Amino acid sequence: MTPTIRLLLVDDHTLFRRGLKALLSQDDRFEVCGEAGDAGEALRCLQHQQPDVILLDNHLPGVRGVDAIPALKEAAPATRILMLTVSENENDLSAALQAGADGYLLKTVESEQLADTILKVMDGESVISPEMMTKLVAVFRSRPSAAPAAVPLAVPASAPVVPAVPREAASAADLLSPREREILLLIARGDSNKVIARELDIAETTVKIHVQHILRKLGLSSRVQAAVFATSQGLA
Repeated sequence: MTPTIRLLLVDDHTLFRRGLKALLSQDDRFEVCGEAGDAGEALRCLQHQQPDVILLDNHLPGVRGVDAIPALKEAAPATRILMLTVSENENDLSAALQAGADGYLLKTVESEQLADTILKVMDGESVISPEMMTKLVAVFRSRPSAAPAAVPLAVPASAPVVPAVPREAASAADLLSPREREILLLIARGDSNKVIARELDIAETTVKIHVQHILRKLGLSSRVQAAVFATSQGLA
């Protein structure tokens, strides 16, 4: 029997938090083991329990969610952090990724997709709302193209930071099969494995295997880096 995934909900809106708890409690795969209305309360919760996943809002009183990530990671190193927020700001997205968030979802997400994302995050995947993936790619396209892909650019403090892509990935791209290149383009578009499988008429497990091969061949660690790579190489 698969172990129940323990969740900590961190959101300052009590009604939303209660609704989210009620929704997730209907799924036997999840157990809401704690709630918090701000970062301080979340850290106090972590003194008594270590959830598998923290669902973290960004607009919290006092310390913002993205700014609380390092402290939450330190208090619970093995816990995954999934941002669940209304913020569509690319600065918040990049700050969350840089701080170590394992995923970034908008609160407009459907319940089925939320559950699916929690499972993916637990499986080690980095998941970003398609709308936000598009913004991340747009941010990368706005950067000067002359800079080496593996070297972070000097950008204003207010500018979003895009996950760096290893320099070796460029030459490794030639190792991708036609199918892997096709899937890489769809990843850059922000499509999930399920959407890619439906579009290409193949099994979702097959897509997952292709994604693993793509990341290994390119020397990358996440779908986010893969999307950035595809854009930097003019593939997307």
